[in-house]
Amino acid sequence: MTDTSRLDLSRRTLSRRTMVRGSVLAAAMASVPAAANAGPATSPAGVALVRNRLTLPSGIATGDVTADSAVLWSRSSGTGRMTAVLRAVDDGGDILRGRGAFERILRGPRATQASDFTAKIHACNLPSNTRFALEISFEDDGGAAGESVHGTFRTAPDTGTYNGEGRTGGTSNGGEVPPSSAQSFVWTGDTAGQGWGINEEIGGMRGYRAMHQTRPDFFIHAGDTVYADGPIAETVVEKDGQVWRNLVTEEVSKVAETLTEFRGRHRYNQLDANMRAMFADVPVIAQWDDHETTNNWYPGEILEDPRYTVRDVNTLAARGRQAWQENMPIADSSALWRPGTFDDAGQYQPARIYRKISRGPQLDIFSLDMRTFKSPNTDGKEAYTTNILGQEQVDWLIREVSKSKATWKVIAADMPLGVIVPDGPVNQESVSNRDPGAPLGRELEIAGVLSAFRRNGVKNVVWLTADVHYCAAHHYSPERAAFTDFDPFWEFVAGPIAAGSFGPNKMDGTFGPEVVFSKAGRFPGESPRDGENQFFGHVQLDSDTFAVSLRNANGTTVFSKVLTPER
Repeated sequence: MTDTSRLDLSRRTLSRRTMVRGSVLAAAMASVPAAANAGPATSPAGVALVRNRLTLPSGIATGDVTADSAVLWSRSSGTGRMTAVLRAVDDGGDILRGRGAFERILRGPRATQASDFTAKIHACNLPSNTRFALEISFEDDGGAAGESVHGTFRTAPDTGTYNGEGRTGGTSNGGEVPPSSAQSFVWTGDTAGQGWGINEEIGGMRGYRAMHQTRPDFFIHAGDTVYADGPIAETVVEKDGQVWRNLVTEEVSKVAETLTEFRGRHRYNQLDANMRAMFADVPVIAQWDDHETTNNWYPGEILEDPRYTVRDVNTLAARGRQAWQENMPIADSSALWRPGTFDDAGQYQPARIYRKISRGPQLDIFSLDMRTFKSPNTDGKEAYTTNILGQEQVDWLIREVSKSKATWKVIAADMPLGVIVPDGPVNQESVSNRDPGAPLGRELEIAGVLSAFRRNGVKNVVWLTADVHYCAAHHYSPERAAFTDFDPFWEFVAGPIAAGSFGPNKMDGTFGPEVVFSKAGRFPGESPRDGENQFFGHVQLDSDTFAVSLRNANGTTVFSKVLTPER
């Protein structure tokens, strides 16, 4: 059976330029063969035709992996058709034989300039709780196969059985479904921010290596996947006088405004060997926040930043969103490729990227979009509801969380609830408004969500987030709150993973947060050099526990908490 991608490739074309200097690119791509131009090379009459082999300069990735599906992603060095091979393997990597055998060859779309040579395949009808060896390559228009890059991933647990063709109902462990539903995952945010890029003298983005070494089943990137508004210089003098040396490309030399520059931000991060290695082995659930476009943006904003010649944020956001979606393995059919549509009035309407990813009987992930529908940044003290999610997303979140049968409902938010995040001396960037009293403005929208969860009897909700560049554990309870119509819950904050450190921020008391733990860098903007001020979260999920640990980029645990489910 052959699956094909459901991408609707744009007809828009844009010249592809290689901006990385030869010596820099060679150093960055030590573990990946150098990119080659696609297609047959022209040659004089009588000279044998020589084809340059297509390569995968940005590695491979998988995303939004459920019990029976996965999105497979890669970028080609030129025009070619994506091909993927999936084989079921044991934990040692050996191919399964007999009843456990599974092999499928998938032919995907052609990668062209229109998608910056990226392509995706949505692989469906996979057996649950199964580890796969993955091989991705591109075939040029003459039929010649290119380089193959290998990876692996495991599908989520499932309560049904697998009969060789698809899943069946019931709770038996028959077929090829292992009995265990245990799984682990990591989350963080904020990659290559504040001018701290890929420094190979310290081993590149080491936080990705530390996450990879925990052998998680998946990874939630909670936003700021790139810093399109943060130029990266070749050298930066740190506060203590040390010189930080970045890999650099032309696209990261200024704020991103063109589609090429936004695409270049993603290509830059993909130069890091640690990131490529992790993404080849660990499925991603990707979110976006502000820095994929520009700092603290909201729809309709007109920039006053003199670095920009394009001041209309909607234009920048559309380009940033397209580049982000080209580079993220997203499963929702409405978000696979289409960067947006225009309504009858000609207004840009982004495709939906908030979504639910089911991870078996113990876990559902609800990935939010707290940027697309955001109201303008004000002091946040309006007596009426203003948007952080928008009504359609609020209705979806309440409905889907309330009907979830999973033990744990994880809400992946790209901004925290109770942390005060200023946007200038008066305005607020996130939910909180510095007023510890009754909900106002955006707080009213969140209050409605929390109240509905309580009204519908929802249990075991955990919020995971990043954004503020330090790690923390917050417990929210009506006993401490001005607003009391909700059940207590935990919020865990991680990040940055490869950016400047900040915080800790002050808290807003409206929802009664208690700061159980927080840890930040020594001073604002501190570099990631020693790994002590970079953070990620890790969750080990067993049948009866949800064990959270916050860890630094060296892999050291700085805080842990074990949650047990309410029945």
